[in-house]
Amino acid sequence: MDLLGQYLVNGIMLGTIYALVAVGFTLFFGVLDVIKFSHGDVLMVGAFAGFTAVVGAAWLGITNPLAQLVASVVFAVVGTAALGAAIAKWLILPLKNAPRLNILLVTLMLGTALREVVRLFYPDGSNPKAFPALLPTSAWNFGNFTLRADSVLLVFAGLAVIVGLHVLINRTRLGLAIRAVAQDEETARTMGINYTLIVLVTFALGSGIAAIAGVMNGLYYNEVNFGMGLLLGLIGFSAAIIGGLGNLYGAILGGFLFAGLQMVGAVALPFASAYKDVFAFAVVIAVMAWKPTGLIPERSSERV
Repeated sequence: MDLLGQYLVNGIMLGTIYALVAVGFTLFFGVLDVIKFSHGDVLMVGAFAGFTAVVGAAWLGITNPLAQLVASVVFAVVGTAALGAAIAKWLILPLKNAPRLNILLVTLMLGTALREVVRLFYPDGSNPKAFPALLPTSAWNFGNFTLRADSVLLVFAGLAVIVGLHVLINRTRLGLAIRAVAQDEETARTMGINYTLIVLVTFALGSGIAAIAGVMNGLYYNEVNFGMGLLLGLIGFSAAIIGGLGNLYGAILGGFLFAGLQMVGAVALPFASAYKDVFAFAVVIAVMAWKPTGLIPERSSERV
């Protein structure tokens, strides 16, 4: 039972990160019907931006962990949100009427370019960076079960971001405009909504949330590296697909479900650390074969 509790806590922690990544995919698809395969690498850029802010704060003599953490999150979110908006403005929107395959290919190449830029031009970018432990390192022991304080704080922070996103989408004028554009672009334009601005804000929002996930991943594993976005992006996309691409709550459910599958694989399979991802992706493939629209398909209406 102690081991089971440990895996449960780890699953909740990972599920929070995956859900934040999946939310970006579903926001992009819901508003512009595009799949941005560079999303994982944008997350990686956000993680490196947060790491750079911590190093810069230390260089300036700011040694307080809370101040460094705030600087890391703010720098990562603002920088990555600007990057997401720039990608939307100069790459996605110009290709809006192009075949969808073009956008997939361009964003895939963009992800590779971002990854190589960090590897080649960031100081010693090809090697992993030790992300400082900015959260409390205390832990509570219950028999063989250990509950880390940093894990609890990270889960609550991630859930707070998810709740904040829910409030933004469902309780604000900006959220209403995003939902209107996602449902019917032409009618939204007719009602006076600035379509281009909403697209830029949505891409900035999804990218900023990905930056938070990247910083959380760095704090949890105490490491960032230039290839971290590959697996996280693939898992986030899989979570969005299994939950129902275009459905915000489906993406969140998919993130926690994927983490749960990893934990089940780690417990049930031999050589768990090697095969847990294989098990999780195999189950996702089976679910997609059974229910191609995802567990919570996007609701759509037909204009007559």
